[in-house]
Amino acid sequence: MGLFDKLGKAFGTTNELNIEDYMNSEEMENVDVMNEPADFYIKPFALREEADLQAVEDELQKKNIILLNISELEKRPNTQKALIDSLKEYIGKINGDIARIDESKLLLTPAKVKIIKKKKPVQKK
Repeated sequence: MGLFDKLGKAFGTTNELNIEDYMNSEEMENVDVMNEPADFYIKPFALREEADLQAVEDELQKKNIILLNISELEKRPNTQKALIDSLKEYIGKINGDIARIDESKLLLTPAKVKIIKKKKPVQKK
């Protein structure tokens, strides 16, 4: 420990950096230190209320694919239906696609990205 570190501690100021706090900070939220930046991402989102729609729409505009968790709306089926209908309308306008993965997850794609919803049977030779 150097002289300035001792003085900093004596006066109650330190420049120590907790790497865990830094990596979990909002500033580092969208930084992938292991890979170079990608053109597009698959991003998980939770749909809780109408205000979340704008964030989803913004990500779709950036051409990101959204894995949307709707489980928090299961107890409010009318709200869930209204928000999903709003998303369907928006997806239609931008020529994207939407598909249900399971009871609590939807897959949303940006413009010109389509989801194959039915699996073709395998041709036997």
